[in-house]
Amino acid sequence: MAAILFGSISTLVDTSEFQRRAFNEAFAAHGLDWTWDREEYRSMLSGNGGAQRIADYAQLRGEQVDADGIHATKSEIFQELLKNTPVSPRPGVTDVITAAQANNVKLGLVTTTSPDNVAALLGALPDVSREAFDVVVDSASVDAGKPDPASYLYALDQLGEDAGSCIAIEDNVGGVKSANAASVTCVAFPNENTAGGDFAQASEVVDTLDADHLRALTSRR
Repeated sequence: MAAILFGSISTLVDTSEFQRRAFNEAFAAHGLDWTWDREEYRSMLSGNGGAQRIADYAQLRGEQVDADGIHATKSEIFQELLKNTPVSPRPGVTDVITAAQANNVKLGLVTTTSPDNVAALLGALPDVSREAFDVVVDSASVDAGKPDPASYLYALDQLGEDAGSCIAIEDNVGGVKSANAASVTCVAFPNENTAGGDFAQASEVVDTLDADHLRALTSRR
């Protein structure tokens, strides 16, 4: 195994409920009477991109809104939540990172979120810094978001590695599709709000990460 590619900040820390809270607070800040409960929010998570999610919801309601402006407010709220709320790595994350570093396996963070969100998450996360990753991909790195494979192709190019020797870890369906489109074996690691998704395209679905098991997946290819 040449590299492990974490596909979103929520594969490191389950930020899904922080995200939903930030959306709802942003709606209120922009004078909207929208509230996304967990069931409704979960139904929206098959795709990536918060601004697009807002735009699609507004269209469904027949309303016109500044989706980009609302999403910018949401991101600011989300970053403040990370600064002021203790967070911890998801099960197995720290062990996988430690094992990768001990065995000269490269690490990547291959997201479609903003650089500021990445910085806020890594700044809030104990024992895992940006320096742990050999490549960090965010929304400023490529033009196309997931499920387009651009972010994974960019990461592979930056690492100088072949897709067949890498493993992706994704927490949502769009991310799994992105990894598959780049020919990277993908393990689904759903968060609390994506656990009901259709992860049929993933090689498997896990609730805890294990470094030895990830290594075995690449040896099967």
